[in-house]
Amino acid sequence: MTRNNDDAAVRAAVREHYASITKDGAAVPTAKEPMDACCAPSCCGGTSSASLQMGCSSQDLANVPEGADLGLGCGNPQAMASLVPGETVLDLGAGAGFDSFLAAHRVGPNGRVIGVDMTAEMVAKARSNAVRAGFENVDFHLGEIEHLPVADSSVDVIMSNCVINLSPEKEAVFREAFRVLKPGGRLAISDVVATARLPEALASSIAALAGCIAGAALIYELKEMLAAAGFSEIEIATSEQSADFIRDWLPGTGAENYVVSAIIQAVKAR
Repeated sequence: MTRNNDDAAVRAAVREHYASITKDGAAVPTAKEPMDACCAPSCCGGTSSASLQMGCSSQDLANVPEGADLGLGCGNPQAMASLVPGETVLDLGAGAGFDSFLAAHRVGPNGRVIGVDMTAEMVAKARSNAVRAGFENVDFHLGEIEHLPVADSSVDVIMSNCVINLSPEKEAVFREAFRVLKPGGRLAISDVVATARLPEALASSIAALAGCIAGAALIYELKEMLAAAGFSEIEIATSEQSADFIRDWLPGTGAENYVVSAIIQAVKAR
């Protein structure tokens, strides 16, 4: 199978996996392997306790529409985004809109939030949540984060919560992020990174891929990708405590020995 075919298969598996979560809160199995993992300790239940564990506050949860919090993250990008009123924010892999809605509160009515997701069911759910809750400064678009439907130099901040690890073309994601950021714009990403090479059983597992494990890149690889895309002031800070919830993503596999949650920050120089 060629690289392009491999990438297409990865995207199809991930899209199917997350589409199923919007329907009944549980992942659907594939013909090759059951997919019972996803990016959060309570991902298939979508409980608020998962987001609280990731660093969100009770007030954060009260500020988002019911149904937006699917518990699919691995951290809280809001905590380091330092959003200010009037900014334009892009949320990569917005899902049902949880982080987008939190950002919308912070940037206010004069700001704008753009959510992009490749799963049509997620985009539909996010749009419905926005209409139902009266969010007028948030737009959700169907698209791949490797090919963003966003204009050049139009965004102040890019956020993402446990999504970039799912991409088979991370270099393209960072090139696109650099393209759409304004000079002086910044990345504020929560994601899973690898601290060691995964054993073959995990690296080739579809469940581990959709569960934000098999696609995790090593820290030095991510720094090289970000630098190659043009970013500066690159910082990647890992959370050793994340082993407590990563252990629950694929119990018994030892995934927590190979990946950790991390905060990834970088700047597009002026």
